Amino acid sequence: MPERIKISSNTRWESAVGYSRAVRVGNVIEVAGTTAVDEDGRIVAPGDPFAQARFILGKIERALRAAGASLTDVVRTRMYVIDIHHWEAVARAHGEVFRDIRPAATLVQVGALIEPELVVEIEVTAVVG
Repeated sequence: MPERIKISSNTRWESAVGYSRAVRVGNVIEVAGTTAVDEDGRIVAPGDPFAQARFILGKIERALRAAGASLTDVVRTRMYVIDIHHWEAVARAHGEVFRDIRPAATLVQVGALIEPELVVEIEVTAVVG
């Protein structure tokens, strides 16, 4: 069995819920659903889908680096929005980061996220090598 490497961003939810920001097993990295919450637990750009998506993608990039990967290793993204009308703003942020990488992608509307000011959540799968 390949080694299991857990990456933490030290948010209060990780220990309370029992999950990691990312987990690497072999050459596969799964990054958990990520929201626009900074290292101090503050919500970034409340209600702004584009700014939140950009922040989230930066947070995901840092988790990937900590796991020994980069954005170019991403093969799948999943985007969750609380209002489907936000799809264009989130897709624009996604396109700025993944325009040339072009992972498989899904964007769906969900009923709610953990805090009302959070309007988008993104998770990714990466394969290294």
